[in-house]
Amino acid sequence: MSFIDKQARSLLLAEIVTGLATTFRYMFKTKATINYPYEKGPLSPRFRGEHVLRRYPNGEERCIACKLCEAACPALAITIEAEPREDGSRRTTRYDIDMTKCIYCGFCQEACPVDAIVQGPNFEFATETREELFYDKKKLLDNGDRWEQEIVQNLVADAPYR
Repeated sequence: MSFIDKQARSLLLAEIVTGLATTFRYMFKTKATINYPYEKGPLSPRFRGEHVLRRYPNGEERCIACKLCEAACPALAITIEAEPREDGSRRTTRYDIDMTKCIYCGFCQEACPVDAIVQGPNFEFATETREELFYDKKKLLDNGDRWEQEIVQNLVADAPYR
């Protein structure tokens, strides 16, 4: 660039004009940010959030106590105890997940033959104490009841890829 060109650009403030033009161009476009606590962005159907235990439509819990999720968990975060019922089927008496150990890999969900344990769409479950992150069977079933509609939609959307 010649000396005269440099002096002309400096005198006419070309960089500032270019910067202002860029600012005005983006000022009238739609905003890319969202107002987070009040607006939420879209989540993938495969999103792995808070764990839930699901029930059948008749209200009976889905878990058949096969313990495949416990065996598949690389972090050893799942503990299951089971006993047989009067009709001969097995059901869990204790189903605990230590969320402080969980690495959200999704192996428990993939191992479950009846889709009893799934990872739901909830990602806002911050707590103040560690004890609140030890989920028992009751809390997991309550989560399942709360998120069942979204979980069914996600499983249907993900079904062609399984």
